[in-house]
Amino acid sequence: MDTGLAEYVVIKAKEQGVTVIGLTRGRDTKFHHTEKLDKGEVLIAQFTEHTSAIKVRGKATILTKHGMIETDE
Repeated sequence: MDTGLAEYVVIKAKEQGVTVIGLTRGRDTKFHHTEKLDKGEVLIAQFTEHTSAIKVRGKATILTKHGMIETDE
């Protein structure tokens, strides 16, 4: 995959302990990376040949090329 064209998302924690989970591509979807964010911390994540989905648990603001999403939790 050309990383110059890869899609990025920005996740900003609105509370302590927000969990960001990277999920794999392939025949079976599996967790491959987990990060814990404290309130105010920002994570910039990239979709790659290994990452097909990103799951966010907790209160966070998520910015993508498609717009901004606020979690309800």
